[in-house]
Amino acid sequence: MFTMMKNKKPRHTAHIDSLIGQNTEIRGDVVFNGGLHVDGKIKGNVLANEGGESVLTLSNKGRIEGEVNVPNVVINGTVVGDVHALSHVELAAEARVHGNVYYSLIEMAMGAEVNGNLVHRASPQPNRALAPSTVMEPNESHS
Repeated sequence: MFTMMKNKKPRHTAHIDSLIGQNTEIRGDVVFNGGLHVDGKIKGNVLANEGGESVLTLSNKGRIEGEVNVPNVVINGTVVGDVHALSHVELAAEARVHGNVYYSLIEMAMGAEVNGNLVHRASPQPNRALAPSTVMEPNESHS
C-alpha cells in the first residue's frame, strides 16, 4: 500500500565518502568532496571543495573547533566557530553552535542552541547574473 506523508521533506542523506571516528582527533583543516561524517573531533576548519553538493554530518559525539564552510550541513554535536552553508543547515536537538550561522535554508529542532547570530543569505544563482542595464532600483520603472 502506498501512502504519502504530508509536509515531509527529504533529509540530506548523502553517500558517506569519509568518516572521522569517535576516537579520532584531527588537528588542521579538513577539505573534502561528497559526504563527510564526523563522530570525532576536528581542531581546524572544515571546507568543501567548490562546485558540489557536499554534505557534512556532525553526530552528537562530534566536535569541530573551527570554521565550517560546506553547502549542506547537519549538526547534532558541537561547533565552536562560524558555520557557512550555501544551501541548507539542519540543527538537530543536541546541536550546539558557538558562533554565527550563515544559511540559505535552515531547520532547527527543539533543544538546538546557537550562541551567535543567525544570518540569512539568498541562494546563489550561478549563470543568472543580470546585466547592469537590467538592474532596477526599488520604485524605479523603465519608461
